[in-house]
Amino acid sequence: MSYITTAELAERPGAREIAQTASLPHQMVRDDALMDATLRGLDRSAWTPEQIAAADAALARVQDAVAEAGALIDGHLVQRGYVLPIDLPAGSSGRSMVTVWARSITRYLLNKDRMSDESKDPVARDYRDALKLLGQLAAGKFSLGVDDPAATANASSTDVRFQGAETVFGRDQMRAFR
Repeated sequence: MSYITTAELAERPGAREIAQTASLPHQMVRDDALMDATLRGLDRSAWTPEQIAAADAALARVQDAVAEAGALIDGHLVQRGYVLPIDLPAGSSGRSMVTVWARSITRYLLNKDRMSDESKDPVARDYRDALKLLGQLAAGKFSLGVDDPAATANASSTDVRFQGAETVFGRDQMRAFR
């Protein structure tokens, strides 16, 4: 299941970064507007067939990274006992959290050929954070929020009841002594 769409990737990190990281070295997408139109599924008739072919090749790499990120997330969700595909409401905090994880993992997969210091790279940091939280979710130490399907029914309840022995000198017992 896809937890992030290419249109969401066009919003953040943006068409420019996607074009730079998803394009093949011999087939670079140089026009950010073309990549944005390709990611969003808009009209691309203003560009040449060669440019469109390069954008389609980049889109295929993006879709592969999105599928790989979805498989990685599913692997962690299954460990916790979620039934896949997971059904979270569109505006829920759990859905947005899973989308953030999918974005971080997808960006890392597209940027894997990047030469940078892993300890200071924000893309690598986001990827490590996503994996850390996914590991905590799988271990049961993290929840997807109120709409979490794996949460037990009583886990979010604050209803507390005390039960003790029956009272000795209550109204019902003293009625006999009147």
